[in-house]
Amino acid sequence: MRQKIQIGILQLIFLLAIGKVASQEQQKIIEIIQAGGSTQDQFRFPGANILVKKEGVRVHLFHEGALIKSDVCYFYPKENFFRANGNVVFTQGDTLKMTCNQIEYDGSSKLAKAWGKVVLERPDMDLKTDTLYLDRVNSKAFYNSFGTILDEKRKLTSIRGIYFMNEKKYRFISRVKIDDPEYELKSQQLDYYTESDKAFFYGKTSIVGEEYDIYCEKGAYDTKLQKGNFQENAVIFYNNKEIRGDSLYFENEKNYATATNNISVIDTLNKSIINGHYGEIFKAKDSAIITRRALAVNIIDQDSLFIHADTLIATGPTEKKILRGYYDVRIFKTDLRGRSDSLHLDQSTGLIKLLKLPMSRKENQILTASQKNKKNPILWFGKSQMSGDKIFLTSDVKTKKLDSLKIIGNSWIIERDSISYTGFNQIKGGLLDGIFKQGELNEIDVSKNTEVIYYMYSDEDNELIGIDKTTCSRLKMVTNKNQIEDITFFVSPDGNLFPDKDLPLNERKLEGFIWREDERPNSILELFSEEDNQFQPTEIKEVSIPEDFLQKTEE
Repeated sequence: MRQKIQIGILQLIFLLAIGKVASQEQQKIIEIIQAGGSTQDQFRFPGANILVKKEGVRVHLFHEGALIKSDVCYFYPKENFFRANGNVVFTQGDTLKMTCNQIEYDGSSKLAKAWGKVVLERPDMDLKTDTLYLDRVNSKAFYNSFGTILDEKRKLTSIRGIYFMNEKKYRFISRVKIDDPEYELKSQQLDYYTESDKAFFYGKTSIVGEEYDIYCEKGAYDTKLQKGNFQENAVIFYNNKEIRGDSLYFENEKNYATATNNISVIDTLNKSIINGHYGEIFKAKDSAIITRRALAVNIIDQDSLFIHADTLIATGPTEKKILRGYYDVRIFKTDLRGRSDSLHLDQSTGLIKLLKLPMSRKENQILTASQKNKKNPILWFGKSQMSGDKIFLTSDVKTKKLDSLKIIGNSWIIERDSISYTGFNQIKGGLLDGIFKQGELNEIDVSKNTEVIYYMYSDEDNELIGIDKTTCSRLKMVTNKNQIEDITFFVSPDGNLFPDKDLPLNERKLEGFIWREDERPNSILELFSEEDNQFQPTEIKEVSIPEDFLQKTEE
């Protein structure tokens, strides 16, 4: 019975010995290459071989391709572990070198902890920190107490960081900062690829260059070429402008930026805004192009002037900015509405031009006078409809109040008669000049082949006296609260006052008359066409943040 037990014990010892040898073969024990001397102190360092530098011979240990040099090393062969200090140098081939004051290394897990003036050197950059953890199995290094990365051109700092050696990628966490001679980048979290110079960030991020500031909460940036894509509360501060949108793209070298979906280009000096769903900004040309439900907002007479067009283009420096609108231009202000094919607004002069597309030869031949007038730019002041071949509105540059109005060619003023409601007061001429007082149209001069149809009422009981139909060379009209109050005719007026029953219906409208009330925008929403309202913003392709970017950092 004792023999069987003894045999069993011997078999167990043999099996344990085989397992230990196999485990050591898999783990590969740390090798001592050289040392100036060796001693032991079982009381203070039980189980340790104390290796020391002597007569210039330093301690060298080797483990699976890594060489560790130091002045003093406490080596625990049974644990396959050591702790070393004194000018420690850790090298792995010719691609990694780390220096520090002290290091601990576990040969079983291949984990190292280095502290005290740690410098990790790679061919592309250096990492400096107080304490660094090195994971050789997963080829990564990480720190938790501030680190600095230095390459040929820039410095990167953060509170926490991980270096993925195989991917040549850094992950920075908390108070991330990149100092470059041409810009400064700050972020909450950032992945940086050393070979491509690409940075991917998540959280509040700012990039401040010599002539631009960028803010976002998610994005990608080429740190070498200074170009990137920015999303989530993204804004670019650029040449006295703010550019906002769901997705922004920026290239510093080309002085170029684009914005997609819910965009705004804000002129901070002029206090004007252009909104839309797509925009391109060319800094060198001082210009911006905005499309897809484009809407500009300018301040005139302490009131917002809204301008919509298929395409809006802003050019020139802030003090000489010009806004152009093309195709289906519609404008809205509390006391002013309008439509035209195109618009030209000059900030330096306060001039607004409403223009139409040239008509083809065929259109000139076949269209009636009314159909031609329907193509003309048009304004509504209160109840007055004014149109013509060209309309010029001028506001005072300093006060921002409307100053004058000029309508050139086929000038018309039409008002629906407020009492009968079936008739229309009409003035037609070749040229119209208007003067504003306190922001309201007060005097109007119409000249060149002027024609008038005007419904006259008694002052006492508002009884219709008759319908005045007159032609003259020129007339002057006084308005009050955007309604005709008085008309004076000049230069041999020729006309008659017809009783209502004596003037046929077909003679109560001047040639070319057209009432365009159905085109009048009565709200900001009505500035947009049915096609505009059916527009669906482009689906934004998200910045391709690395999949593992938000994974919890292992410590």
